[in-house]
Amino acid sequence: MGRKVVEFRLSPDDVSAVRFGISPGHELVHAVRVLTRPAQHPLQWSWARRVGPQVHGPAVDLLRLVVGTTGYVPDFLTSTPGWDVTPDDESERLRHAPLGGMAIDLGKRVARTDGATQAALRALLDDLPRTRDAVADAWTEVWDAALAPWWPQVERLLRADVQVRARRIATHGLAAMVGTLHERVGWQGSSVLVELVHHAEVVDCAGSGLVLAPSVLARQCAAVTERPAQPTLHYPALAVSERWSEAAADAQDALTDLLGHGRAAVLLALDQELSTSEVAAACALAVSTASHHLAVLRAARLVAARRDGRRVVHERTPLGLMLVAG
Repeated sequence: MGRKVVEFRLSPDDVSAVRFGISPGHELVHAVRVLTRPAQHPLQWSWARRVGPQVHGPAVDLLRLVVGTTGYVPDFLTSTPGWDVTPDDESERLRHAPLGGMAIDLGKRVARTDGATQAALRALLDDLPRTRDAVADAWTEVWDAALAPWWPQVERLLRADVQVRARRIATHGLAAMVGTLHERVGWQGSSVLVELVHHAEVVDCAGSGLVLAPSVLARQCAAVTERPAQPTLHYPALAVSERWSEAAADAQDALTDLLGHGRAAVLLALDQELSTSEVAAACALAVSTASHHLAVLRAARLVAARRDGRRVVHERTPLGLMLVAG
C-alpha cells in the first residue's frame, strides 16, 4: 500500500501562528496502545515492563475499546495541545466533553470495527452521559497507574524537544526546522507535508496556524485535520531511547554524580522559571550558595538568566533540559 500525504497549507498569517504544545491526553492514548501491543513498541519495553502489572481491569479495558490499537483516535479524548495543559486540565475537560462530538467520534470507531468490538462500541453510544462519566473515570485511573509516576520525566523530554526545535527556528528558519521533525515530514512552498499510511488531505489552516506537538509514547506522526479541532501535527520527540523510563528513576543520582549534589538539585528545581531566592528556598540552600551554583551552571550553558520586571529569573537552556531528560 502506497503512503498518502496530508498537506497543511500555511498562509503568511498561519506561519506567524505556528506554535508548539504538549498533550497529556495524546500521551495516555498511546500509553494504552503500547500496553495493548507492547511487542510493536521496542522503545517502550522498559516502561511497559514496569507499568504493565499495575494496569489491568475494567478501566484499561474500556480505554482499549474506545482508543483501538492503531489508526484513528477519537477526538474527544484529547484537547488542543498547549504549553500549560496539565493532566488535571485534560481530565476535567473530558468530563464535560460535548456529547454530540462524542457520538460522532464513537460512530467513526464503529465504522472501523466489526464483531464483538463493534457491538461493544454501539452499546457505549446508547447512553452517552454514562459513557462520558465512565471514560473520564477510566482516564483518571489509568493515568494515575500508568503515567503519573513518569509524567515529570515525560514532560522534561517534551519540553526539551520544544526548546531544541525553537532554537533551530531562530537559527535556521521554520522550513529547516520542519524538515527535522521526522523522516516523513517535509516543507514544500508554504506547506507542511506529512506522509501517512491511511489518510490524505489538503488542510487550509485558514489563519489559525498549526500546532506542533512532540510525543514520547507515540513514535509515528499523526495529523489532526477535522474542524473544529485545531490543525495539529504530532511527531516523535527527540532523545527518547529504550531507557527513557529508567532515567526518570535515576536522573537525580546520575546528575548528582556528574554535577555534585547542590548543582544537581538546582538544575532539577528549575522546572519553571525561578529567582535566586526561590531556587535557594526550593533546594534548602543559602541564597549565596544558590547564587554560586547558578553562576557555575550558567557558565556551563545549562542555565540562562533573564530580567522579569525587577527580578532576575533563571531557566534551563535546551542543553540543560536535555541533560535533565537523560
